[in-house]
Amino acid sequence: MMHTADLLQIFAEHRNDAIVISGRGGKHWIALSDTVTDIPLGDPAMGGHAGFGLGLALAQPNKRVVLFDSEGDILMSLGQLVTIAEQAPENFYHFILDNEVYATTGGQPVPGSKVVDYAAMAKAAGYPRAFNIDALDDFRDALPGILSGPGPVFVSLKVWPEVENTPIGQRVRWRKKSADKVVQDLREALGVDR
Repeated sequence: MMHTADLLQIFAEHRNDAIVISGRGGKHWIALSDTVTDIPLGDPAMGGHAGFGLGLALAQPNKRVVLFDSEGDILMSLGQLVTIAEQAPENFYHFILDNEVYATTGGQPVPGSKVVDYAAMAKAAGYPRAFNIDALDDFRDALPGILSGPGPVFVSLKVWPEVENTPIGQRVRWRKKSADKVVQDLREALGVDR
């Protein structure tokens, strides 16, 4: 497995003038980048990054578009793989950061995280090139060839999880009043006796 910040540092050396959509790995990329064409998309509805990346690649056919997606996003919208493969934008480079957990919601395990072969899924969907990479040296060696060839290309990168939030069941509840107190206050406001 790799650390996201390390692999993005390597990517930065090879990105040239590509438009980069940072997706869920955004905090690391934004720290590295000072380019106005980079898009810190953040957290749209899960599954939304790939469609956005495809649209941008189709709208900017003379620019390389690189998306750092997540396996959780891919699983929420598998149809995007087929759509991207069918549209076949030669300027689209689709990387996923596979940390095996839903990091933004507290680190819950992603179903099948130990056995799913995302590159095989992308190939089956029609991507002409797809890779699984789980070691930093392999990424460093493969990246120039990946970026110099035509897209669409799909690259699954195994990364260490960096959980961003406390699991939902362990969070402090935001409600200041109990449900009973809310009902009581509502009844009083409406002048309803029990």
